[in-house]
Amino acid sequence: MSDPAPKENRVVAGVLTMALAVVFFTCIDTSAKWLNVAGIPVFQIVFCRYFGHFIYSLFMYLPREGLGAFHSNAPWKQTLRSCALFLATLLNFQALKFLPITVTITISFAGPIVITLMAIPILGEKVGIRRIVAVCVGFLGVLVVIQPWGAEFHPAMFLCLGTLLMGSTYFIMTRLLAGIETDATHHVWSSGIASAALLPFAMNVWVWPETGLTWLVVCLIGAFGFIGHIASTIAHRWADASIIAPLTYSQVFWASLAGIVIFDTYPTIWTLLGAAIIIASGLYIWQREKQKSAE
Repeated sequence: MSDPAPKENRVVAGVLTMALAVVFFTCIDTSAKWLNVAGIPVFQIVFCRYFGHFIYSLFMYLPREGLGAFHSNAPWKQTLRSCALFLATLLNFQALKFLPITVTITISFAGPIVITLMAIPILGEKVGIRRIVAVCVGFLGVLVVIQPWGAEFHPAMFLCLGTLLMGSTYFIMTRLLAGIETDATHHVWSSGIASAALLPFAMNVWVWPETGLTWLVVCLIGAFGFIGHIASTIAHRWADASIIAPLTYSQVFWASLAGIVIFDTYPTIWTLLGAAIIIASGLYIWQREKQKSAE
C-alpha cells in the first residue's frame, strides 16, 4: 500500500484541473436528471453512478495498490464519510425529479457556509463574528432560492437541504481524514459502500434502458463521478484549497447551460439573485479562511 501523495506547488495546473472537475460534477447532475426524465428509478440511477465509479476505481488502483486499496486506517470515519456522500447523492437525484438543475446546484453552493458552522464543534475551529454574519447572509440567499413564502416553493427543496447537510458532512470527514487515507482508499470505499448498500434497492425497482442513448448515459454517469473526483483530488494536491475553492461557483454557469440546452428550462430571477447572495457570502468566508491561514 502506498503512502498519501505529497502536495505540489502547481497552482495553474491545479486551478485548471478543478475547473475541469466542476464540469464533470455538472455532468453527473445533468445525467441524473436526464435518466429521471427517461423513466429510470432514482435508486437505480444512484447505484449506476457509484457502481460505475467502483469499477473504474478497481481498474485504476488494483494493479498499483493490490488489496491495499481496500485498507483503511480509520474504517469507522471512512464509513461515515462514504455514507454521507451517497446519501447526499440519493437526496440530490431525488430532488432533480422535481426541480431545475440550477436550483439544486445553487442551494448546494451554501456548502461552505454549513461547513463553517459544522467545523466549530467537529474540528474545533474558532469562527469570528464577521464569518457568523456571512453565514447568516448566505442562508438568506438560500431562502431567496427556496422561497418558502411564495408559489415557487416545492417540497422537494427539503431534499436539497438534506443534500446540503450530507454533502457538508462528507467534506468535514474528508478534512478529518486528510493525510490519514490514500486516494485509493477514499475512492474504493466511497463507491464500494454505496454500491453494496444500494444494490438491493436498485434491483427491486430495476428498469432496463430502452434506447442506446439511455444505455450510454447509464454507463457514463459513473465515469463522470470517477473522473470528477479524481480531478478534484489532484487539484487539491496541486493548489491550496483557498485558491481553488471559488471555482466551484462556476458550476452555476454550466448548470444554466445544461438546463437551457438539454431541458429547455431557464433559471428564474430568484435563483440568480439567491445564487449571487450565496456566492458573495461564500467568497467572503473563503477570503477570511485565506487570511486566517496566512497569519
